[in-house]
Amino acid sequence: MGQTSYIDRVRELLPSIRERAAECETLRRLPNETFAAFQEAGLLRCIQPSHWGGDELTPMDFYEGVMEVGTVCPSSAWFLGVVGVHNWQLGLFPEQAQRDVWGEDSSIQISSSYAPTGQVELADNGYGVSGRWFFSSGCDHCNWVFLGGLVPSDNPIPDMRTFLIPRSDYEIIDNWHVSGLAGTGSKIISVENAFVPEHRTHRMTDAYNLDNPGQKINDGALFRLPWACVFNFALVAPAIGAAQGALDTYRSYMQNKIAAIDGAKAADFPPAQRRLAEATAQIDAAKSEMRHSLQSLWEPANAGTAVPLRLRAQARWYAANAVQRSVKAVDLLFEASGGNAIFLDNPMQRYFRDVHAMRAHAFNDPDKAAQTFGYSELHPGKVPPYFDI
Repeated sequence: MGQTSYIDRVRELLPSIRERAAECETLRRLPNETFAAFQEAGLLRCIQPSHWGGDELTPMDFYEGVMEVGTVCPSSAWFLGVVGVHNWQLGLFPEQAQRDVWGEDSSIQISSSYAPTGQVELADNGYGVSGRWFFSSGCDHCNWVFLGGLVPSDNPIPDMRTFLIPRSDYEIIDNWHVSGLAGTGSKIISVENAFVPEHRTHRMTDAYNLDNPGQKINDGALFRLPWACVFNFALVAPAIGAAQGALDTYRSYMQNKIAAIDGAKAADFPPAQRRLAEATAQIDAAKSEMRHSLQSLWEPANAGTAVPLRLRAQARWYAANAVQRSVKAVDLLFEASGGNAIFLDNPMQRYFRDVHAMRAHAFNDPDKAAQTFGYSELHPGKVPPYFDI
């Protein structure tokens, strides 16, 4: 549908998504109307391969749209970011896996849970997979799932893979009663003795080496980017969007408060002015870090050269730091919003709860991300022992 129209399509949906924000939390999943709107507008196709009807735009185009949705409903933005990025990852799988999912309907969606909490056994031409995986965001609206697992091996390097499994082979267990990101429907995926053929697996070593089998048919710069970086920023954009939404809400609140009193008293809010200034600086810095980092990754990928390890480590740190900045901005504004901010009809409490829930994701841990980048600075060319691929 084109680069210039993507953000316009997103913005057309914002009023209705805002109206359904409370319903999204009550349902504890994305409302059917919002999912249908995402599908009809093609929002989940942004970084899907053009080979399968996707827009194949840049990740930054996608994240800009996710941030916009985050300003009105962080849970809906989380769904868009997480489920939308899966359409990019499937483009890294062998062609047959892409055909299995999109061969008859390229609008089919995939949820995920990457922590290897289940069991994987060797089988003829594939693997047997069983167990439970937690936090599968958006699973109610998806027909397939990505599940992380470790293949048994004598190799000292763990054979970590993403296993692609159809809806007929797993059960959704509804445990999603949470205080933050309540509308994401991030429930448990339960699998019992599912067979996964070899072609429905994606090796994380291939992802690390930037040599994925799907690149044989999806050979653009988009599919030469590191998996961890592209996935990580899909978790960052909703947080920045939530912070921007909190800023917009607080600014509007203070403007209305000032308008209700005479001009002489309008200058009696220096703490509010300070909070607005500090929060704006944090949000603008978070956006700048994300854009700068993505541009630094895009340039070598677009030139057909491997993305350097240092830039990948730096991107992981910038991503986590952008979430830190978003949390700080929301905290500044929430603290200044008074008792009214805790009422459930005030969106400020939702931004506060949701951005802290986003920060809790393992990929958004600033301690680990800072160690990753710091190690790469002190030991050029060496892989950090805790490096996320």
